[in-house]
Formats: sequence, structure tokens, C-alpha cells
Amino acid sequence: MPAKKSRQQQRIVLRKLLHKTSHKAGKSPGTMVHIGKERAEPVHISLIDYTCEHLQERELAAAEHCRPFRDSPTISWINLDGVHQLDSLETIGSDFGLHPLVLEDIVNTTHRPKVENFDDYLFMVLKMPRFDGATATVTTEQVCLILGRGYVLSFQEQKGDVFDGVRQRLRNNKGRLRRMASDYLAYVLLDAVVDSYFAILENLGEEIECLEEDIINRPSPDTQSRIHHFKREMILLRKAVWPLRELISGLQRAESPLIADTTGIFLRDVYDHTIQIIDTVETLRDVLSGLLDLYISSIGNRMNEVMKVLTIIATVFIPLTFVAGIYGMNFEYMPELHWRWSYPVLWLAMLIIATVMFIFFKRKRWL
Repeated sequence: MPAKKSRQQQRIVLRKLLHKTSHKAGKSPGTMVHIGKERAEPVHISLIDYTCEHLQERELAAAEHCRPFRDSPTISWINLDGVHQLDSLETIGSDFGLHPLVLEDIVNTTHRPKVENFDDYLFMVLKMPRFDGATATVTTEQVCLILGRGYVLSFQEQKGDVFDGVRQRLRNNKGRLRRMASDYLAYVLLDAVVDSYFAILENLGEEIECLEEDIINRPSPDTQSRIHHFKREMILLRKAVWPLRELISGLQRAESPLIADTTGIFLRDVYDHTIQIIDTVETLRDVLSGLLDLYISSIGNRMNEVMKVLTIIATVFIPLTFVAGIYGMNFEYMPELHWRWSYPVLWLAMLIIATVMFIFFKRKRWL
């Protein structure tokens, strides 16, 4: 059963790391083919349109309603949940002048984090992590951001994200968010995704601490399976975080007119956060490697303790077996066999031998 469970976990991890893309082979560049988990949920489009004094927040019934906000004098954040619906994406892509390859990348949820600089907008691909406390597993969802002049478009695979804090800041009009341009909004969204990794790593760190206690106190085959499980989760996180550093570095080097110098300072802060996350991921990977060595040592020590007890018991019984073997021989002329006190004397001798050996082992600190 443990081997079967381990194989199932390996298949789950492989499905998270690898995705089928064969049905896209042979199609022309820019062809929109959804690659990712199959979904049937309807598309959900939300809008937050604001200035320093005013804010409107509402749901858009159709993708066609997004077009007026492209050239609006206000700052507009349009969020679409459900990239599996290609019609809505085609409409938004046509209204905002998005390149066909950009639309292709949005519906292909297997991309690594990256940034691409176009004439009128910046295109970013991120991996937003989620943590399931019941199974202690990490999943990532692709989030695409498009930064244009006066607007930000965000595309997600499903409803639910880490941007609730950003929405609340916009509603409360606290801080500089509503006084800044769209590039600052894109930075805040990017920062929210990066900061979500800290919460994931904190949860994983607590799980690994509990795992370490189990290894020291009660190691078992299930413990070894959990070690390999967390090592696979670290691989998934590392795959998502390392390109994220390149993305932010690319934004700093882009020299795009869409990013103000004042926002570049904040991007450097996000870059520092990604470095911290990478360092934490590498540290946890080293800890897990050490835990695997600790597990092997703990199992070896337990086996040594068992073998030591068995060896001591066998060593104590060797002279007793020798004595019992001598007097178990059926020779006719053995004087002790006809002596009245031979049986209790023999028992006393055997007890003395066992006691002497016990004291000897105790002094040697083998017990």
C-alpha cells in the first residue's frame, strides 16, 4: 500500500510539472488552443475604474464592454477569470490590439514566468501559488498581466486570487495607489503574487518542522514518503520562482515609457523579495536533504538498538545453553545426576552467571 500511494503521488506531481501539448503540434503560430486543466465555469469579468477622487467597481456582462476603457482618461483594471473561453479572449485581444502570440500564451497555462515588451503594452506571465493545508500540497495557477497606458488587464484560470488586498486598498483610497498611474497598479499586483510565496513557504516550513520531530521520535515508512513529497513540492516552487526573478529583472531593464522611474524603485524592492524567496526555497531543500539523511540514520540507530538487545540476550544465554547442554547429555556415569541438590545448585549457578554478565554489560554501558 505505501508503494502504491507513493506511485500515485509521483503521478500527481508529474501532472503538475508536465502538460500535454501534443494536440497543438502542427498549428500555425498564434493559434489559440487552451492547454491546461479542463474547466466548464463561465467567464467572470470584473472592472475597477478609478481616479484619485472617484472609483467604480462592477461586473461586465460581456467582453465587448471592455473596449471603452482602453482609451479612458481614468485608470482601469479589468480582470478575466476563465481563459478556457476563447471567444472572450479574442474579443478583448481585438479591442486592445493584443498580438496573436500574446493571446496564444494566455490560453497556454504551461508557460514559465516571463515578460515581453511590445510597442503599446507590456506582457507578463506569473505563477500564483496556492497551498492546500489538508494535503500539504502546493499548486500554481498562471496569471497574465498586460500593462498598457491607463489600463491593466489580468487573466486568470479560475476565480479566486491573492488580489483582495489590492482591491481593498483601492476601495479605501489609502496610500498612493489611486494617485499613481497604471504602472504602479501593475507593480502592486506583481508584488501581491510575490508576497503570496512567503505565506506558502511559512506553511511548508511548519510542516517540515513537524516532519523533523516525527523523524526524531517515531520514524516510519510513511515519514520517508512525506520527505519525498515535500522535496517534490520544493521542485515545483523552485520552477515557479526562479524565472520570476528574471521577469522582474527584465522589467527593470526594459526602459519602457510605460514604467516611470518612481515605479522602478518599487520594482527593485520586489526583486529583493524574490531573492529572499529563492534563498528560503533553497534552504528548505537543503533541510529536506538533511532530513532524509537523518531519517536513514534514525532507522539505522533503531536497528542497531534492536540488534544490540538481541545480541545481549543471545550472549547471556550462550553459557546457560552450554551448561544445559552438558547436563542434558544422557551419559550413565554423571555423579551430579544422582545428587539430591544438583537441580537447585545448577539453577543457582546459572543465575549467578546471568547476573555477572548483566553487571559486566552495565559497567561497559552496553545497557
